[in-house]
Amino acid sequence: MTRHPLHNWAHAAARLGPARSGGPRGGGDAESRPHAPKSARFRFSAQNRRRCAGALLATTVAVGLAGCAGTPSGTADAETPEPTAASGGHGEVSGAAEMSEPQSRLLSVSSSGEVGLVDLLTEEDQSLGEIGSPTGIASDGRFAFVEVDSGLDVVDGGAWTWDHGDHFHYYRADPAIVGSLPGDGPATIVTPQLATVGTTGVFFAGSGEAVALDMATLADGEIAERFRLDTDATAGVVAPVGELTIIALADGSDAGIARVHDASGEIVGGAEEECTDPSGGITTRVGTLIGCADGALLATEDDGSIAFDRIEASADGAPATDFGGRKNRPTVAALSGSDGFWLLDTRAETMRRVAVDAELTQVVAADDADEHVVALDAQGRVRVFGPDGTELGATEPIADEGSTLTVDTTRAYVSSPEAGVVYEIDFADGARIAREIETPTALAVAIEVGR
Repeated sequence: MTRHPLHNWAHAAARLGPARSGGPRGGGDAESRPHAPKSARFRFSAQNRRRCAGALLATTVAVGLAGCAGTPSGTADAETPEPTAASGGHGEVSGAAEMSEPQSRLLSVSSSGEVGLVDLLTEEDQSLGEIGSPTGIASDGRFAFVEVDSGLDVVDGGAWTWDHGDHFHYYRADPAIVGSLPGDGPATIVTPQLATVGTTGVFFAGSGEAVALDMATLADGEIAERFRLDTDATAGVVAPVGELTIIALADGSDAGIARVHDASGEIVGGAEEECTDPSGGITTRVGTLIGCADGALLATEDDGSIAFDRIEASADGAPATDFGGRKNRPTVAALSGSDGFWLLDTRAETMRRVAVDAELTQVVAADDADEHVVALDAQGRVRVFGPDGTELGATEPIADEGSTLTVDTTRAYVSSPEAGVVYEIDFADGARIAREIETPTALAVAIEVGR
């Protein structure tokens, strides 16, 4: 176990650009979901309409109509106070609007680079302009990092959640196209726990460059690199841990060692650990996770120190190469071949393989009370499993080769470029399709922001 001091970053003040004027009405507590809009842009499935009819017969009209909206339990109140100016030390900045509930939005990009947003609370949509033609997308819950031929184009979704441990703060501001991060080849991206502090790590496979993108500066509307290091590797992971950054390379002269770097890119003496064939990384409530050939490496911050701990796989199986989880939750999932997935609990430091009777292509741990795992299979179905591999529900084939999967507290969002819609899935209700959401742009890639 290796430790290295760093300053307490979790309560660092965030910075960002001017706030969006006004705000939606909707209300609700921290767990409530956006109201389902009444616009034709949002279409409800026949299954959901049948549920609504039953609800109307069984209870009052008001309650029945709330069910028709496709909103889970804990729906928002009819009235919501106007957003207040953000204040305090919980992720706010001057001019940002603090809201009473998550400001969920869908950010879409067309094949020609047109960028749009759909507000899941108000049904409003808007166009933000154009970027490069997308080949992939990732997000920290606020910013969208869109892979293009020249590197990454960065879009501020204008909504984010600040996790303060025992409670959350929700903010919204003007969305905007921020700029570009140059790079060559496919990018491996690992975002931080909080959207306005630390770094986002990027490894460009074409050039072998390891980049640490400063998130506080990005929140101010500018792109600034803390460092950019040339390596002789063709694969690797660059991942934030507090205000420092881990670089783990899969090949080249520095292969097999995860090393901690400071803000200037210098190696922090003694802060390193073996990690053969690193692939995939994610930040969790506990710390930063990097996949290795024999399991995973967990880097944590404890009282101003960095510690590495190894999580060994509990069974044979293909190693984890990419992780999926609800933002800032301790348990994440990763594919283990095509017929199973790993469940990694970073609190218990366990890595357990779960076999399933399905050919999976993507997997995300919801890490809710029932430990749902949401997956896409090779036929395009959304499938929901329990922690023991029991199948709890599945859709008809709705996903395609370009689909992305995002999971939040009670819903999963699956983009379908071929159908031109994003499906909202109630994963706790047998993978029920709650809504089909059209985006203001043609759909090449899409992802949920505001998480």
